[in-house]
Amino acid sequence: MNDPTHGWEAVAGRFAAIRSDVGVDVVRRWAVDLPPGGSVVDIGCGSGRPVALVLAGAGFAVSGIDPSPTLLAAFRRALPGAPAACETAEASDYFGQRFDGAVAIGLLFLLPPATQAVVIGRVAQALRPGGRFLFSAPSVACRWTDTLTGRESRSLGEAGYRVLLEEAGLRLIDGHEDSGGNHYFAAVG
Repeated sequence: MNDPTHGWEAVAGRFAAIRSDVGVDVVRRWAVDLPPGGSVVDIGCGSGRPVALVLAGAGFAVSGIDPSPTLLAAFRRALPGAPAACETAEASDYFGQRFDGAVAIGLLFLLPPATQAVVIGRVAQALRPGGRFLFSAPSVACRWTDTLTGRESRSLGEAGYRVLLEEAGLRLIDGHEDSGGNHYFAAVG
């Protein structure tokens, strides 16, 4: 059965209940290079906690995309008035606009490799010239089973992501680790 949420709608309540603030330090540091008051799209925004709320609290205009109706409803409650779309990252039109920044925390590695490539290409198209993209994935190529959804997860590793980013017109500029040992890739258009 084709599930556009990749298993997340089924575990939405559990995910929202256990989502921690791990990673917000990386998001805050990344955001200092964005224009003050700039626009950021949170791809796979979930409930908006903690990433979208941190960005909005720093004065950015945040929009959210998530295929889970349950999680997107929580995002809308957390950030009333913020543009929000219930759609997949690979099919989204990204509100028909271009952004100063895009974040995809805990998303790409949950998608099949071909879909990851599509998402990176669509993000590149949704960024303004010089726009920045931050996403999380292990720095080494690996596969594992996601503990919440039970689905295969796959990191393409730094070399694989570098190729996809370059093919999309983005350049990998940095890598970060958060307090939970998660790796983040930072790219610029």
